[in-house]
Amino acid sequence: MNLMEKLRAVGGSSGAKRPENTRTETDCRHLAVYRPAEDFPGALELTGETLALMSGKEIPADLDPRRILYLDTETTGLGGSGTVAFLVGMGWLTDEGFEVHQFLMRDYPEEPFLLKHVAAGLERFDALCTFNGSTFDVPLLEGRFLMNRMDRGCLDLPHLDLLHMSRRLWKLRLGRCNLSRLEEVILGQPREEDLPGSLVPQRYFDYLKTKNEYLLEDILKHNAQDIISLCVLLNHMAELYRHPEKIRFSEDVYSMGRALERSNHPERARDCYRLAARGKMAPAASAALAGSWRRAGNREEAARIWQEMARTSRGGIRPLVELAKYEEHVRKDPRAALAWTEKALARLSEPVIREDQTVQEWEKELQYRHQRLRRRIRALEAREDAAPRE
Repeated sequence: MNLMEKLRAVGGSSGAKRPENTRTETDCRHLAVYRPAEDFPGALELTGETLALMSGKEIPADLDPRRILYLDTETTGLGGSGTVAFLVGMGWLTDEGFEVHQFLMRDYPEEPFLLKHVAAGLERFDALCTFNGSTFDVPLLEGRFLMNRMDRGCLDLPHLDLLHMSRRLWKLRLGRCNLSRLEEVILGQPREEDLPGSLVPQRYFDYLKTKNEYLLEDILKHNAQDIISLCVLLNHMAELYRHPEKIRFSEDVYSMGRALERSNHPERARDCYRLAARGKMAPAASAALAGSWRRAGNREEAARIWQEMARTSRGGIRPLVELAKYEEHVRKDPRAALAWTEKALARLSEPVIREDQTVQEWEKELQYRHQRLRRRIRALEAREDAAPRE
């Protein structure tokens, strides 16, 4: 069974166990879905070290992947004081597979019972994984805990927000990084017959009017799919961070390098830049690699990369400008700096040059550098002429 078939099965009769749907005055509705371990290959091998690389956060190195809670909410709106999470799904790995537990508020008086289950679930885990949860789900739940005079401390867990992690890795190539697009493009498993999230609130309001529980089936399936996809996506991403050489697209491996550098892993970032320099991101990756070496204090290695870029005419005029700076400020050779500046001015006149600065801005900067270097050289020549001759 492929992943799409597995996702389609979520919420249906196959593999799903649902507690007795008996309305009581003391609880909300609880549903459970179970998936076998073979649907999540390698998931139990996930380490805190890899999660720290991916997230840029402090994650305990000995974090047990079975202690990660995958959480997603379905709500009555897009935020605001009146928005309520009427369905909260929570999933986690076990030795036998993956469990999804959903808590449904069949009417507003059941909200305290739903929140009680959420709090009890959160307290059992050491990390939280969501998709845009840091912006939406967690603040919403915090507000609902507050409104119900309940302790919100259960939400104080290390938080892996896959939306932000996905954007760092795939936005350059994909642009839009919502979960359904990632399922389709990254996991290769597009959703079919899925209820759009924009229709969820109205569907729930229709249920409140009619009490027809059939109206909730698509919502429950949608929510369970989201939670299972979180686990699949997190482990897919972890595999890429462990083995960046397996990444097919140079945009992605370049983006991974940028993310790793921002999270203070420069050596791993340089490995990614070297890999990305083999593809169409070569100019940007080479420039990033040179900049990384420069920030590390290895200006000679940075200059070597800039020189190679200049030799192969990659990266526009930026390598020429960087070499001019290197010769002027590091090697203290204004004549060599002037030569690189003049090459940059000549290159600037070529119509193919298009940089992140306008041609006018580059020209102004280079003309100023050119004039300053010529003054320095004249002063140097004057001192040389005035020096006593042997």
